[in-house]
Amino acid sequence: MVVLGSKALSLDEVYRILFGGEELVLEQAALQQVNENFLFLEKFSAKKLIYGINTGFGPMAQYRISDADTHQLQYNLIRSHSSGSGKWLPPLLTRGLMIARLSSFMQARSGIHPEVVHLLCDLINKEVYPCVFEHGGVGASGDLVQLAHLALVLIGEGEVLYKGAIRDTAEVFAELGLQPISIHVREGLAIINGTSAMTGVGLVNLIEAKKLLGWACTLSAMINEIVEAFDDHLSAELNIVKKHEGQNKVAAIMRDMLKDSKMVRHRPDHLYKELEEEIFKDKVQEYYSLRCVPQILGPIYDTLVQAEKLVVQELNSVSDNPVVDHHHQNVYHGGNFHGDYVSLEMDKLKIAITKLSMLSERQLNYLLNDKLNHKFPPFLNLGKLGFNFGMQGVQFTATSTVAENQTLSFPMYVHSIPNNNDNQDIVSMGCNAALMANRVIENAFEVLAIQVMTMLQGVDYLDCEARLSTCSQKIYREVRAIFPKFIEDTPKYKDLQKIKEYLIKNEPVKF
Repeated sequence: MVVLGSKALSLDEVYRILFGGEELVLEQAALQQVNENFLFLEKFSAKKLIYGINTGFGPMAQYRISDADTHQLQYNLIRSHSSGSGKWLPPLLTRGLMIARLSSFMQARSGIHPEVVHLLCDLINKEVYPCVFEHGGVGASGDLVQLAHLALVLIGEGEVLYKGAIRDTAEVFAELGLQPISIHVREGLAIINGTSAMTGVGLVNLIEAKKLLGWACTLSAMINEIVEAFDDHLSAELNIVKKHEGQNKVAAIMRDMLKDSKMVRHRPDHLYKELEEEIFKDKVQEYYSLRCVPQILGPIYDTLVQAEKLVVQELNSVSDNPVVDHHHQNVYHGGNFHGDYVSLEMDKLKIAITKLSMLSERQLNYLLNDKLNHKFPPFLNLGKLGFNFGMQGVQFTATSTVAENQTLSFPMYVHSIPNNNDNQDIVSMGCNAALMANRVIENAFEVLAIQVMTMLQGVDYLDCEARLSTCSQKIYREVRAIFPKFIEDTPKYKDLQKIKEYLIKNEPVKF
């Protein structure tokens, strides 16, 4: 189990909740703080003007709300802002959103009744997912629309995804014996006012992006291996004089993967001796997509390290407004709901993963173009040239998918549009940034899957499995079990999906 309370959540713990099926448990001491925070606000708010308790919202905060209407005000807020559109978030992203919102509440600064955190924890553990739309939030005043759909479910309304079916919330709650929350003071505003949608999606993005980076290192090592590249561009001696952590980390990982390969070549054995040729048939240096991998993937590693630091900080932060502080006996109004930290990191992340997919596409092109590699038949066609087509058709998919990534990489962080009667005059668009990054990551898995298919055809053309490194042999055998060698032309879309799922489920390198 993972205990949520006084100790900050790590990305590894989030991974265990998302993918490991571990139960989430609320720490008793932290629950006591949530209750004390609620009791303080309940008493403190009497006869005081506090935003979102006895006022309207946003530019309508100038309107005072009567005591008789304050509870209905919260319901009105939830229902009016349940206005999303587009597709539902996939369950994995919704689960991330729920974890992030619960983590924020457990900081005990939102003035909510403890029943909110208990119900939210139950929904996570029972895998009941509110139906949350992709479109709606602008990422300042938080992810208002996405979180309103979470709040709608918490009050027993709307729809949920449960056991693969979209069902009415009330029906599922009755089946599971769950009780909707009641409004006590400010539960409506507290639930919808925060960065938890962008943060939850961002956490999933980080986990998947780290897998992608591991696969990019692995496949880059494999391509260097099967084309019998020289090994000095991965050497510690060369890379250590460039003082970047990521570059040296990537080079070290690739060296370790290739340590028992019988295919990579040692330059002194071939070129550091007296030679008679005037023109060399062999390349003295490999193309950049093979030779510069540490310098290309290194910055991506460093970007992920920074993104993890900031998104996990956001996960363990209070992103509500106002902030209810029972320790200092005060309520502070401000803008902790603003999502710029997450938005900027998601933009940097999607740019980094787009570059990763571009590297994969260039390595793929090198394998498919016989005029570049001088080693394989065109399109790694193991059949009759002109009659069969090998990997020719699949390359189009890789190229078009990388092109989409490049277009999606335009940053959302600098794409603010004022709204809300100009109350929200500069916004983060953080949820958009996180969702676009998620799309880029999904696309990158497809490109890498096509690269895997192609490299395995190359191994079979060279009949070199026995000379591969232990790491490469393992991948070759596991993928060949779901994607056999082919000579005759057959549809490849199902094979592509199988290999993509294999890449998503496995992690060759643990960053």
